[in-house]
Amino acid sequence: MNQPIIQVDAFTCTPFTGNPAAVCVLPTPQPDSWMQNVAQEMNLSETAFLVPQEDGFNLRWFTPTVEVPLCGHATLASAHVLWSEGHLSPEKPARFYTKSGILIAQRQGEWIELDFPVNHSQPTTVPPNLASALGVPIQSVWQNSLGYLVEVESEERVRHLQPNFGLLKTLPISDVMVTSQTDSGSEYDFVSRFFAPGLGIDEDPVTGAAHCCLAPFWRDRIRKNEFLAYQASHRGGVVKVRYTGSDRVILGGQAVTVMRGELTVMENQRT
Repeated sequence: MNQPIIQVDAFTCTPFTGNPAAVCVLPTPQPDSWMQNVAQEMNLSETAFLVPQEDGFNLRWFTPTVEVPLCGHATLASAHVLWSEGHLSPEKPARFYTKSGILIAQRQGEWIELDFPVNHSQPTTVPPNLASALGVPIQSVWQNSLGYLVEVESEERVRHLQPNFGLLKTLPISDVMVTSQTDSGSEYDFVSRFFAPGLGIDEDPVTGAAHCCLAPFWRDRIRKNEFLAYQASHRGGVVKVRYTGSDRVILGGQAVTVMRGELTVMENQRT
């Protein structure tokens, strides 16, 4: 049998915006090497692989070059596929077993809510060449398990960033999220962008996992628990963020299917 694969644009309700992810719901586990090859073939920022288990789904995420321990947009896309393709009843939450623990997705009208672990950042010194690599003045630099979190002075700075990716790759950590509060009158509370050349992705269009870091960062500054955030990549995407100071963050997003296809070669069919 050929293996269905679905491509979904996540953190958007408009096709060809947001962050695209491929989703494979497998009947049985496949070797890591095969999943990595499929992710490389799809050449999207993430390809998600799900295997049903008794009360949920095992979920893993691969970039074109590596497996990652947590991915927001591909989890959102996975939940969307489970409901829209008939793998799970729409009224039931999606329960995922991952390398970052159990993640839950639930439908809230036209939105999907993800229950993710919070990721705190610690202040750090500005690494040499970071400002030069980003091409903008830096207000503060923080560090978390995803990489550097860089605060800059304005929304305009974030939106017009043109990093030197070759120079970014020379840093001790080459994955960088850049953020600022929005201008007065904006419908959004903050904007961000995420550059991950160390993961084989120069710029990730919309990054759910980054908002697990941005939630506590901006809560301490804006003194709010709920945010509407915009990731200002070329494709762009909207993330609802709810953080009350616990160890969890609720991320809200929308998703739309843009492509259905079939993989014709499984691992045991290769010659």
